[in-house]
Amino acid sequence: MDTVLYIIAGPLFLISIAGHFYVRLRLRPDDSELDDYYHEFEDQQPGYASYERWSRVTLTGAALSMLLLFVAMII
Repeated sequence: MDTVLYIIAGPLFLISIAGHFYVRLRLRPDDSELDDYYHEFEDQQPGYASYERWSRVTLTGAALSMLLLFVAMII
């Protein structure tokens, strides 16, 4: 059981972290006013909305894989 969790969670963690670095480096809008945007205006800035969505997806994947690795260590 724990071997299966290691096989699933290990690559998922590495892919999520690599994806998150890609999102942070490549998908971040080059707008200098990026910090001035509020969540109400994300629909007017599609690049920023895409960046936020993929950032959340990759961080969630990394968190879930870390949880699976922790469960595999406990079992």
